[in-house]
Amino acid sequence: MKEVDTVDNIVEQSQESVQPPTHVSREDLSEVHNAANKLVEALEKVNDGDMVAEMVANSLKLLRDNTNRGDIKLVNKSFKELRYALKIFAPYRETHKVSIFGSARTPEDHPDYHAAAEFGKKMAAAGWMVITGAGGGIMAAGHGGAGAEPSFGLAIRLPFEQKTNTFIANDPKLINFKYFFTRKLMFLRSSHAIVCFPGGFGTMDEAFEVLTLVQTGKSVPCPIVMVDHKGGEFWKAWHQYVIDHLLGSKLISEEDLNLYKVTDNVDEAVEEVTHFYRNYHSLRYNRDELIMRLKKAPNEAQLAEIQERFGSICMTGGFRVSGALPVENDEVALSHLDRLVFAFNRREHGKLRLLINYLNSIV
Repeated sequence: MKEVDTVDNIVEQSQESVQPPTHVSREDLSEVHNAANKLVEALEKVNDGDMVAEMVANSLKLLRDNTNRGDIKLVNKSFKELRYALKIFAPYRETHKVSIFGSARTPEDHPDYHAAAEFGKKMAAAGWMVITGAGGGIMAAGHGGAGAEPSFGLAIRLPFEQKTNTFIANDPKLINFKYFFTRKLMFLRSSHAIVCFPGGFGTMDEAFEVLTLVQTGKSVPCPIVMVDHKGGEFWKAWHQYVIDHLLGSKLISEEDLNLYKVTDNVDEAVEEVTHFYRNYHSLRYNRDELIMRLKKAPNEAQLAEIQERFGSICMTGGFRVSGALPVENDEVALSHLDRLVFAFNRREHGKLRLLINYLNSIV
């Protein structure tokens, strides 16, 4: 069996090519080997147990590689944080969620605070859940507007500034993180949209990271909205910087500007988020093909227009309408949706976003 062989190989390598650390004897490794084999055999009988068996095997490599205790603690703590966060989000997997980023220092009487609270309230009214960093300022505003029931808090332990806001404190949907990278992963892994209000280094980091992930295809397309209060200039100035220095220096393409929207109107921000899923549902890849799930497929005339306007993003062939494909057998709940299938070049994600906009306009 593949997984058992993997464990065997790990132990053999540790015995033959790597001297075990002074606190781990060869006899100890042999005992681990035998126990791991039994565990792997049992796991193979459990649904998705093969993946857990692979994690067991990779954990054993930490012993083979003479990893120091501090690094093992890092791996262990990261894994524990992710496992717990996934458990908390699991019951709400099918509910759309929006992550709200912004400054923890924004006072309650600031127009940005009021705009974030209004946005949270309107997203909750639209049936969405709200995720914030659980701190004060914009984060408290988002939770306060939405209310505790549709809110998640992803808190980070800091020696200063970060204090859990009263709207999410003691809520079972509050998750505390030690590491920024596990926290940011859960923000993006769990969200269907990202909305940024004015903020400092942290907000800039989060905004540019999500833009990078979507631009490079490491994250699926999603609405990314930068929201100022009415008449505000924060994101408008940021957008001009992007145009003048990033686009102007040819460090990004003009189509990359389609990946985000800047607005000082809360209703427009809500519309940008919710409209993204008017027809478009989700996507996945099957080798070289992108499978885009839709509530309504384009008709022949619309398909011809798609080919004319967006054909450049296809590596070969063109676009075709399909039902669920065999590779999607693990997602039976989505079998009723139509599909638009094509060989995406995986480069022009700004143009892919324009295609999604077009598909949303046909219903």
